[in-house]
Amino acid sequence: MKFSLFLLTLGLASGSALAGNTEAGIGGALGGALGTVVGEHVGGSTGATIGAGVGGAAGSAVGADRDARAEAAIGGGIGAAGGQVIGSRVGGSTGGVIGAAAGGGAGGALGNASGGDDDDHDGRRYRDGHHHDGHPGKALGHKKHKWHKKHR
Repeated sequence: MKFSLFLLTLGLASGSALAGNTEAGIGGALGGALGTVVGEHVGGSTGATIGAGVGGAAGSAVGADRDARAEAAIGGGIGAAGGQVIGSRVGGSTGGVIGAAAGGGAGGALGNASGGDDDDHDGRRYRDGHHHDGHPGKALGHKKHKWHKKHR
């Protein structure tokens, strides 16, 4: 049974490493494990699952890139909650912590890697929060200074 937990942890952690982003994976793993421990003390097995999901989502979002925080949070939360449930069935409360860490790490890293792939804009941001694609037309400096009718 311990060997299967080792293989589960190794497989899910390798998914985090292959995704290319370790910050979101580490954040999801730490958040999932901490959320499991705190949730188990507060609300038993149901609290452990909820705590793992919330902790994995928060940890993954903190470590993720700015453009992929939502995807990393979703992946980290679902991965940590699922890992906690599977791990607790296989190895009790310790298995739940290990499973939440592995699932939160892999889900957060994969969500971060898949998110932020918007190629619709050229990367420029303006103060109004919009992305202006392409050439917007004449620049404001080339416009004539037109006075209002009553000032002519």
